[in-house]
Amino acid sequence: MRPQVSHNRREETIEAKARWFQSLTQSERAELLSAYTDLILEVNPTILEQKRAQPIAGRIRVVTKA
Repeated sequence: MRPQVSHNRREETIEAKARWFQSLTQSERAELLSAYTDLILEVNPTILEQKRAQPIAGRIRVVTKA
């Protein structure tokens, strides 16, 4: 059985989100990634043209090859 969806913000821990994500099948995860990608491209169509992403302190980590 999958975990239930909660609408209580106090229950939205990173661990709870990870458990929910891990409960998805591989195809559901791929669909979610596709939906997020579509959303990002809809909001900012030129994002693919941007180069040299820089990290924003405390928010996003940019991973690069060494």
